[in-house]
Amino acid sequence: MYKLIADSGSTKTDWVLLKNGNVIKEISTIGFNPYFQTKDQISLEILNNLKPELSEVLSHINEIYYYGAGCSTFENCALIEDTLTNTLNVRKILVAHDLLAAARALCKKEKGIACILGTGSNSCLYNGKHIIENVPSVGYLWGDHGSGAQIGKYFIRDYFENKLPQTIRKAFEKEGYEREKILNNVYKNIMPSKYLAGISKFIAKYKESNYVNDLLKECLNSFFEYQINQYEASKKYTVSTVGSIGFVYADVFKEVAEQQGYSVGTVIKSPIEGLVEFHAAKG
Repeated sequence: MYKLIADSGSTKTDWVLLKNGNVIKEISTIGFNPYFQTKDQISLEILNNLKPELSEVLSHINEIYYYGAGCSTFENCALIEDTLTNTLNVRKILVAHDLLAAARALCKKEKGIACILGTGSNSCLYNGKHIIENVPSVGYLWGDHGSGAQIGKYFIRDYFENKLPQTIRKAFEKEGYEREKILNNVYKNIMPSKYLAGISKFIAKYKESNYVNDLLKECLNSFFEYQINQYEASKKYTVSTVGSIGFVYADVFKEVAEQQGYSVGTVIKSPIEGLVEFHAAKG
């Protein structure tokens, strides 16, 4: 039996093909988010960059388990399911929110708070089987606290307000960033959150500086304030996180969590390994 597992964020989608519980192939495509992309845009990427990689076994794939950013409403899940059905012609398809992927990968069968800290951010309270509570994520304009998008947005704020240390400002401009290019990318191109989160790669080069350390703490403290602290009796649960931001800045995440009164569990970059284990165990 062949199964295709997908973990899709707004930046990247990891696909893993299983045969009788064993990993046969790993594939990467761009990320998908039905809030920002149309059915045609997603279909084009699957047809061009996923389907050719599966051509030899496509007719033998029995099930697809897709966990994705933005798959929090019936309409968005249906869009992804219809797209996968039409492009890959697999009959059994499960589409679920990326929060469930995070919870299964991080907490396994234990209770806990599972977090996503990547391009965007989110969290949930997990009882070992199901997500029982979620503080809604409202995107990079009003939320996504602690995310790459927020970190990039706050960094740009300080750049425009001339609050960056001169060494960092000069290095930033040397890499081609300047006012008009930034504004064009944020206001005229698709998925500005992805662009803002991309700036965090530059910021990571200076994570030992006091400025960046303070910036990270500002963003991560807001994540705990507006997300984690909202759960009832939240401090009795271990907090775990998945995603590039939580992984790269794990030391700052742990420091902020402990200052807020939480114990930290698992910190991983991607949930795909945990998802493979979960679905492989089911045969």
